[in-house]
Amino acid sequence: MDHAYKREDLDFYSKGTRCAAWFYLPETAEKPPVIVMAHGLGGTRELRLNEYAERFAAAGYAVYLFDYRNYGASDGNRRQLINVRMQLEDWKNAIESIKKDDRIDAEKLLLFGTSFSGGHVVWLTAHRDDVKATVAQCPYTNTMATIKVVGLKYILRKAPFVIADLLTCVTGYHPVMLKLSTWSGENAFMEADEVLTHRYIGDADFINAAPARTLLEFVKYSPGRFFGKINTPIYVAACAKDMLAPAEKTIRLARKAKRLTYKKYDCGHFEIYLPPFFEEVIDEYINFYRRGGVNE
Repeated sequence: MDHAYKREDLDFYSKGTRCAAWFYLPETAEKPPVIVMAHGLGGTRELRLNEYAERFAAAGYAVYLFDYRNYGASDGNRRQLINVRMQLEDWKNAIESIKKDDRIDAEKLLLFGTSFSGGHVVWLTAHRDDVKATVAQCPYTNTMATIKVVGLKYILRKAPFVIADLLTCVTGYHPVMLKLSTWSGENAFMEADEVLTHRYIGDADFINAAPARTLLEFVKYSPGRFFGKINTPIYVAACAKDMLAPAEKTIRLARKAKRLTYKKYDCGHFEIYLPPFFEEVIDEYINFYRRGGVNE
Protein backbone atom coordinates (compact mmCIF):
# COMPACT_ATOMS: atom_id res chain seq x y z
CA MET A 1 0.00 0.00 0.00
CA ASP A 2 1.34 3.40 -1.01
CA HIS A 3 1.16 6.22 1.52
CA ALA A 4 0.41 9.83 0.77
CA TYR A 5 3.24 12.10 1.90
CA LYS A 6 4.27 15.71 1.98
CA ARG A 7 7.65 17.31 1.42
CA GLU A 8 8.92 20.37 3.25
CA ASP A 9 12.12 22.39 3.35
CA LEU A 10 14.15 22.15 6.54
CA ASP A 11 17.55 23.52 7.52
CA PHE A 12 20.22 22.37 9.94
CA TYR A 13 23.61 23.81 10.80
CA SER A 14 26.96 22.11 10.39
CA LYS A 15 29.87 23.93 12.01
CA GLY A 16 27.89 27.15 11.75
CA THR A 17 26.96 26.75 8.08
CA ARG A 18 23.34 26.31 7.02
CA CYS A 19 22.62 23.06 5.19
CA ALA A 20 19.42 22.56 3.22
CA ALA A 21 17.31 19.42 3.48
CA TRP A 22 14.07 18.04 2.09
CA PHE A 23 11.96 16.29 4.68
CA TYR A 24 9.45 13.75 3.37
CA LEU A 25 6.75 12.80 5.86
CA PRO A 26 4.32 9.99 5.01
CA GLU A 27 0.82 9.75 6.43
CA THR A 28 1.06 6.84 8.84
CA ALA A 29 -0.78 5.88 12.01
CA GLU A 30 2.45 5.87 14.00
CA LYS A 31 5.65 7.83 13.93
CA PRO A 32 7.64 6.46 10.97
CA PRO A 33 11.28 5.39 10.83
CA VAL A 34 13.53 7.95 9.14
CA ILE A 35 16.00 7.42 6.31
CA VAL A 36 18.82 9.97 6.17
CA MET A 37 20.28 10.40 2.67
CA ALA A 38 22.90 12.42 0.80
CA HIS A 39 24.43 12.24 -2.63
CA GLY A 40 27.74 11.00 -3.94
CA LEU A 41 30.77 12.80 -5.33
CA GLY A 42 29.86 16.38 -6.25
CA GLY A 43 26.17 15.60 -6.50
CA THR A 44 23.08 17.32 -5.15
CA ARG A 45 19.74 16.02 -3.99
CA GLU A 46 18.16 16.82 -7.38
CA LEU A 47 20.37 14.22 -9.10
CA ARG A 48 17.72 11.51 -8.88
CA LEU A 49 17.94 11.04 -5.11
CA ASN A 50 14.54 12.71 -4.94
CA GLU A 51 13.23 9.73 -6.92
CA TYR A 52 14.50 7.36 -4.22
CA ALA A 53 13.14 9.57 -1.45
CA GLU A 54 9.67 9.68 -3.00
CA ARG A 55 9.51 5.91 -3.24
CA PHE A 56 10.71 5.47 0.33
CA ALA A 57 8.11 7.97 1.56
CA ALA A 58 5.34 6.22 -0.38
CA ALA A 59 6.41 3.01 1.38
CA GLY A 60 5.87 4.65 4.78
CA TYR A 61 9.32 5.94 5.66
CA ALA A 62 10.19 9.50 6.57
CA VAL A 63 13.19 10.75 4.59
CA TYR A 64 15.72 13.47 5.37
CA LEU A 65 17.62 14.25 2.16
CA PHE A 66 20.27 16.95 2.44
CA ASP A 67 22.91 18.83 0.46
CA TYR A 68 26.43 19.04 1.84
CA ARG A 69 27.97 22.36 2.73
CA ASN A 70 29.13 24.20 -0.39
CA TYR A 71 26.73 22.25 -2.59
CA GLY A 72 23.26 22.68 -4.01
CA ALA A 73 20.92 24.72 -1.84
CA SER A 74 23.24 24.68 1.18
CA ASP A 75 25.44 27.61 2.13
CA GLY A 76 29.21 27.69 2.23
CA ASN A 77 31.88 30.01 0.88
CA ARG A 78 34.00 27.27 -0.69
CA ARG A 79 31.64 26.18 -3.42
CA GLN A 80 32.13 22.70 -4.88
CA LEU A 81 34.72 21.77 -2.24
CA ILE A 82 34.74 18.05 -1.45
CA ASN A 83 36.29 17.17 1.90
CA VAL A 84 35.73 13.83 3.65
CA ARG A 85 35.98 15.20 7.19
CA MET A 86 33.50 17.98 6.46
CA GLN A 87 31.03 15.66 4.74
CA LEU A 88 31.07 13.22 7.65
CA GLU A 89 30.44 16.18 9.97
CA ASP A 90 27.46 17.13 7.80
CA TRP A 91 26.10 13.60 8.06
CA LYS A 92 26.44 13.61 11.86
CA ASN A 93 24.75 17.00 12.18
CA ALA A 94 21.96 16.02 9.80
CA ILE A 95 21.29 12.88 11.83
CA GLU A 96 21.28 14.69 15.16
CA SER A 97 19.01 17.39 13.75
CA ILE A 98 16.30 15.09 12.41
CA LYS A 99 16.37 12.86 15.49
CA LYS A 100 15.03 15.84 17.44
CA ASP A 101 11.91 16.04 15.24
CA ASP A 102 9.01 14.60 17.23
CA ARG A 103 7.19 13.55 14.05
CA ILE A 104 9.52 10.60 13.46
CA ASP A 105 10.62 7.59 15.50
CA ALA A 106 14.17 8.59 16.44
CA GLU A 107 14.87 5.05 17.62
CA LYS A 108 14.49 3.77 14.04
CA LEU A 109 17.33 5.51 12.20
CA LEU A 110 18.17 4.24 8.72
CA LEU A 111 20.90 5.38 6.34
CA PHE A 112 21.11 5.44 2.55
CA GLY A 113 24.25 6.42 0.66
CA THR A 114 25.34 6.08 -2.94
CA SER A 115 28.76 6.22 -4.62
CA PHE A 116 31.00 8.41 -2.41
CA SER A 117 28.27 8.74 0.21
CA GLY A 118 27.89 4.96 0.03
CA GLY A 119 31.33 4.88 1.58
CA HIS A 120 30.25 7.47 4.13
CA VAL A 121 27.33 5.34 5.36
CA VAL A 122 29.68 2.37 5.73
CA TRP A 123 31.90 4.52 7.95
CA LEU A 124 28.95 5.92 9.90
CA THR A 125 27.35 2.54 10.48
CA ALA A 126 30.64 1.23 11.81
CA HIS A 127 31.07 4.17 14.20
CA ARG A 128 27.51 4.75 15.50
CA ASP A 129 25.35 2.58 17.73
CA ASP A 130 21.99 4.12 16.77
CA VAL A 131 21.77 2.96 13.14
CA LYS A 132 19.19 0.20 12.63
CA ALA A 133 19.90 -0.63 8.97
CA THR A 134 21.92 0.80 6.08
CA VAL A 135 21.86 0.67 2.29
CA ALA A 136 25.12 1.38 0.45
CA GLN A 137 24.56 1.66 -3.30
CA CYS A 138 27.62 1.24 -5.58
CA PRO A 139 29.71 2.44 -2.62
CA TYR A 140 33.21 3.83 -2.93
CA THR A 141 35.17 1.55 -0.60
CA ASN A 142 38.82 1.20 -1.59
CA THR A 143 41.27 3.60 -3.21
CA MET A 144 43.70 1.04 -4.63
CA ALA A 145 40.90 -0.97 -6.24
CA THR A 146 39.72 2.12 -8.10
CA ILE A 147 43.25 3.06 -9.17
CA LYS A 148 43.82 -0.43 -10.59
CA VAL A 149 40.69 -0.12 -12.70
CA VAL A 150 41.17 3.42 -14.00
CA GLY A 151 44.89 2.88 -14.68
CA LEU A 152 48.08 4.92 -14.52
CA LYS A 153 47.12 7.04 -17.55
CA TYR A 154 44.10 8.34 -15.63
CA ILE A 155 46.32 9.45 -12.75
CA LEU A 156 48.97 11.07 -14.96
CA ARG A 157 46.39 13.09 -16.90
CA LYS A 158 45.10 14.64 -13.70
CA ALA A 159 48.35 15.17 -11.83
CA PRO A 160 49.11 18.63 -13.34
CA PHE A 161 45.65 19.87 -12.34
CA VAL A 162 46.10 18.61 -8.77
CA ILE A 163 49.49 20.29 -8.45
CA ALA A 164 48.17 23.56 -9.84
CA ASP A 165 45.19 23.43 -7.51
CA LEU A 166 47.39 22.82 -4.46
CA LEU A 167 49.48 25.84 -5.35
CA THR A 168 46.39 28.01 -5.08
CA CYS A 169 46.25 27.16 -1.37
CA VAL A 170 49.03 29.71 -0.90
CA THR A 171 46.92 32.55 -2.29
CA GLY A 172 43.54 31.43 -0.90
CA TYR A 173 40.62 29.49 -2.27
CA HIS A 174 40.93 29.98 -6.03
CA PRO A 175 40.60 26.37 -7.12
CA VAL A 176 41.68 24.76 -10.35
CA MET A 177 38.63 22.78 -11.38
CA LEU A 178 38.11 19.43 -13.09
CA LYS A 179 34.85 18.21 -14.52
CA LEU A 180 33.10 15.69 -12.31
CA SER A 181 31.72 13.67 -15.19
CA THR A 182 32.96 13.57 -18.74
CA TRP A 183 30.83 14.84 -21.61
CA SER A 184 32.86 14.13 -24.75
CA GLY A 185 35.96 12.27 -23.65
CA GLU A 186 37.22 15.22 -21.65
CA ASN A 187 39.39 14.92 -18.58
CA ALA A 188 37.12 14.35 -15.58
CA PHE A 189 36.91 12.65 -12.19
CA MET A 190 34.33 10.19 -13.48
CA GLU A 191 34.80 9.21 -17.09
CA ALA A 192 31.57 7.51 -18.10
CA ASP A 193 29.41 7.15 -21.18
CA GLU A 194 28.30 10.55 -22.47
CA VAL A 195 24.69 9.57 -23.29
CA LEU A 196 24.27 7.82 -19.94
CA THR A 197 25.66 10.85 -18.12
CA HIS A 198 23.11 13.10 -19.85
CA ARG A 199 20.26 10.77 -18.83
CA TYR A 200 21.51 10.68 -15.24
CA ILE A 201 21.86 14.44 -14.88
CA GLY A 202 18.69 15.32 -16.81
CA ASP A 203 17.43 18.82 -16.05
CA ALA A 204 19.04 19.07 -12.62
CA ASP A 205 20.67 22.34 -11.62
CA PHE A 206 24.13 20.85 -11.45
CA ILE A 207 27.65 22.31 -11.54
CA ASN A 208 29.77 19.74 -13.31
CA ALA A 209 33.06 20.56 -11.60
CA ALA A 210 35.08 20.20 -8.39
CA PRO A 211 38.55 21.30 -7.27
CA ALA A 212 41.28 19.02 -8.63
CA ARG A 213 42.64 18.56 -5.09
CA THR A 214 39.59 16.35 -4.47
CA LEU A 215 41.62 13.44 -5.84
CA LEU A 216 43.74 13.58 -2.69
CA GLU A 217 40.63 12.87 -0.62
CA PHE A 218 40.52 9.43 -2.20
CA VAL A 219 44.12 8.73 -1.26
CA LYS A 220 43.42 9.05 2.46
CA TYR A 221 39.95 7.48 2.52
CA SER A 222 39.12 3.79 2.12
CA PRO A 223 35.93 3.26 4.15
CA GLY A 224 35.64 -0.39 3.13
CA ARG A 225 38.14 -1.30 5.84
CA PHE A 226 35.42 -0.62 8.43
CA PHE A 227 32.98 -3.30 7.25
CA GLY A 228 34.30 -5.67 9.90
CA LYS A 229 33.10 -3.32 12.64
CA ILE A 230 29.49 -3.29 11.41
CA ASN A 231 27.06 -5.31 13.53
CA THR A 232 23.77 -3.97 12.18
CA PRO A 233 22.07 -5.05 8.91
CA ILE A 234 23.64 -3.55 5.79
CA TYR A 235 22.67 -4.00 2.14
CA VAL A 236 25.42 -3.48 -0.42
CA ALA A 237 24.35 -3.00 -4.03
CA ALA A 238 27.35 -3.44 -6.33
CA CYS A 239 27.45 -2.76 -10.08
CA ALA A 240 29.19 -5.47 -12.10
CA LYS A 241 30.32 -3.03 -14.81
CA ASP A 242 31.39 -0.30 -12.38
CA MET A 243 34.68 1.37 -13.36
CA LEU A 244 34.60 3.76 -10.39
CA ALA A 245 33.75 1.50 -7.44
CA PRO A 246 34.81 -2.01 -8.53
CA ALA A 247 32.21 -4.58 -7.52
CA GLU A 248 34.45 -7.55 -6.71
CA LYS A 249 36.64 -5.64 -4.25
CA THR A 250 33.57 -4.04 -2.66
CA ILE A 251 31.95 -7.43 -2.11
CA ARG A 252 35.14 -8.98 -0.71
CA LEU A 253 35.37 -6.17 1.83
CA ALA A 254 31.65 -6.20 2.59
CA ARG A 255 31.70 -9.90 3.51
CA LYS A 256 33.43 -8.89 6.73
CA ALA A 257 30.19 -7.29 7.94
CA LYS A 258 28.33 -9.55 10.34
CA ARG A 259 24.80 -9.00 8.98
CA LEU A 260 25.41 -8.44 5.29
CA THR A 261 22.99 -8.64 2.39
CA TYR A 262 24.52 -7.97 -1.01
CA LYS A 263 23.65 -8.24 -4.67
CA LYS A 264 25.59 -7.57 -7.84
CA TYR A 265 23.63 -5.86 -10.62
CA ASP A 266 24.58 -6.18 -14.29
CA CYS A 267 25.06 -2.48 -14.86
CA GLY A 268 27.52 0.41 -14.64
CA HIS A 269 27.96 3.04 -11.96
CA PHE A 270 25.32 5.46 -13.29
CA GLU A 271 22.88 2.94 -14.74
CA ILE A 272 21.67 1.85 -11.31
CA TYR A 273 20.02 5.28 -10.87
CA LEU A 274 17.98 4.82 -14.05
CA PRO A 275 15.23 2.49 -15.28
CA PRO A 276 15.12 -0.46 -15.57
CA PHE A 277 17.66 -1.02 -12.76
CA PHE A 278 16.21 1.69 -10.52
CA GLU A 279 12.84 -0.08 -10.43
CA GLU A 280 14.53 -3.29 -9.35
CA VAL A 281 16.76 -1.86 -6.66
CA ILE A 282 14.28 0.47 -4.99
CA ASP A 283 11.88 -2.38 -4.21
CA GLU A 284 14.74 -4.48 -2.87
CA TYR A 285 15.95 -1.66 -0.63
CA ILE A 286 12.48 -1.20 0.86
CA ASN A 287 12.15 -4.93 1.44
CA PHE A 288 15.57 -4.98 3.08
CA TYR A 289 14.67 -2.19 5.50
CA ARG A 290 11.58 -4.17 6.46
CA ARG A 291 13.48 -7.45 6.83
CA GLY A 292 16.01 -5.62 8.94
CA GLY A 293 13.31 -5.21 11.56
CA VAL A 294 12.35 -1.63 10.72
CA ASN A 295 8.85 -1.83 9.35
CA GLU A 296 6.27 0.78 8.42
